[in-house]
Amino acid sequence: MSKSSRTRVRIGIVAGEVSGDLLGAALIRELKKILPGARFEGVAGPHMQDEGCVSLYPMEMLSVVGFGVVSRLPALLRMRRKLVQHFTRHQFDLFIGIDAPDFNIGLEERLKEAGIRTVQYVSPQVWAWRRWRIRTIHRAVDHMLTLFPFEARFYRGEHVPVTFVGHPITQRIPARYSVAMFRRQLGIPLGKKVLALLPGSRHGELTRHSGLFVETARWLHARHPELRFVAAFTNIRARARFEREILKQGAEKLPVTLLVGKAREAMAAADAVLLASGTATLEAGLLCKPMVVTYRVGWLSSQLVRLMAHIRDFALPNIILGRRVVPEFLQEQAVTEQIGPALEGYLFRPAKARQVARVLSGIRRKLGRNASQRAAAAVARLIQGQQ
Repeated sequence: MSKSSRTRVRIGIVAGEVSGDLLGAALIRELKKILPGARFEGVAGPHMQDEGCVSLYPMEMLSVVGFGVVSRLPALLRMRRKLVQHFTRHQFDLFIGIDAPDFNIGLEERLKEAGIRTVQYVSPQVWAWRRWRIRTIHRAVDHMLTLFPFEARFYRGEHVPVTFVGHPITQRIPARYSVAMFRRQLGIPLGKKVLALLPGSRHGELTRHSGLFVETARWLHARHPELRFVAAFTNIRARARFEREILKQGAEKLPVTLLVGKAREAMAAADAVLLASGTATLEAGLLCKPMVVTYRVGWLSSQLVRLMAHIRDFALPNIILGRRVVPEFLQEQAVTEQIGPALEGYLFRPAKARQVARVLSGIRRKLGRNASQRAAAAVARLIQGQQ
C-alpha cells in the first residue's frame, strides 16, 4: 500500500466502557505506526480521543446494563442508525467494534451488508452460553480478535476468521513483585496471614456476596484469630454496603482493611483470595494467588444459565488452563461450610498454596503476547486485502 493511499484510510471504531477505551487507545496507537495518516471516528472515551479518535457520541451512552438498557433503547437504536449512515456515507474502509457486543454486532451486521469490512475486538461469551448467536456473528463479523486462546479454537471450529491476539492485562501486571512492599503501602502487617476479599463491583454482586464474604471471614477468624483480611471495592458506595453487612453480623472487631480502587494491590498483598467470578480472577491468576471463586445470581438468572450454558467451569483461570485448578462454588454450593475449608487449605498448608501458584503461572505463558501489536497487524492485513 502506497503512502498516498494510506493517508486516505478511515476506520470507524466504537468502544462502550472504560476497559474498551483502554483497548481502543492502545490499538489506535499501534495502527498509526502501520497506517500513517489513518483517521479514526466513532464512539470513544478519553484515552481513544487522546490518540486522535473523533468521538461522534459520548461513550457513556453505551455504558448501561440491566434495566438501564430498556429505558435508553430508543436512543441507542437511533445512535446505531446514525452511525451506519455516517460510516457508509463517508465510505469508511473498516469498522472495529470493541467489546459491547449487544450494540456492536448489530452495527457490524448492517455495515457488512453495506460493503464495509468489520472486526470485533473481544469476543462475546458465545462459547459459554447462548451459542446460537454464532449465526449472527457469521453474518456480521469479517474477522474476530480474541483475548483468549480457547476462544480462537471455538471460532475456528465454527469457520469464523479469527486471530488470537492475547490479553493486554499481562502487560499491566508484573510477573515479579514484592508482597512486603504492597503490605507496607496498604498498612497490612508483614508477619500475618492475609486473605483478600473481592465480592464484586456491581450492585447486585455486592448484594448477593457481601453477607457470604463477611460470614466466611468470621468463620475463618474464629478458627484462626491471627488471620487478617483486606477487602477492595470499586467506589465508596460499595465499601459502605460491605460495612453495613459487617455491622449487621456484629463483626465490628473483624480485623479487615477496607480499600477503594486498590483491588490489584489488595490481591498482591494477600496470601490467598476469595472473589466473585469475573476479570479479577484473571488478575489473581496472573499474580499467582491461590484463590476460591464463587458466584451467586437470582433464581431466574440461575435457571436461564442452566438452560443456556455450555461450559463446566466458570472461573477464567480454570477455563484458560483447561482444568479445575482453583475451587469454584456456584449458587447453592456457595456457602461458608465449603468456602471456608477451601481457603483454610491455602492459608495454612504452604505446600498446597505453592503448588497452585506454580500451576497458575502457566496463565501468563498462554496469554503473554503483545496484544495491541498483534491486533493492529490483523486489522492492517484486512485493510490491505491480505485476508
